[in-house]
Amino acid sequence: MESFLYTVLDFINYVHSYILTWNDAYETNFTDKDLHFLVIGCLGMILIFIVQPIFTLLAKTNHVLVISWIYVFTLILLLTFAIEIEQKITKSGVMDFDDIVFGIFGFMLMFFIFAVIRAVILAIIHLITKKRKKRNRHGYN
Repeated sequence: MESFLYTVLDFINYVHSYILTWNDAYETNFTDKDLHFLVIGCLGMILIFIVQPIFTLLAKTNHVLVISWIYVFTLILLLTFAIEIEQKITKSGVMDFDDIVFGIFGFMLMFFIFAVIRAVILAIIHLITKKRKKRNRHGYN
């Protein structure tokens, strides 16, 4: 997980540097705020065009829990990074990347346990309703 996050950070840094070279090469003189406005705005719209059809399909196929997980996972990422940044700024703790990794792992493990329990309960309910339907078809009450 840690190597994946470092890879993502390296990629973001590469893209940032590349965009800055465009700004310099074409002498557009965009400010940092202008670049953030344009890049994040475009990135957000690209993500909307990708995520909307996926979420629509998930909702139609009764996979709303997957949508919830993606949303909460995104919030957990944001929150864990914000906590570590806050600790660095206020010196109220040590800014440690491992804290982020362990926090995310904690959520993923607890969600996995929840998903297993939920799957067992849904399987039991499915078996019970299946037996009831079978009895009703044969005239049993």
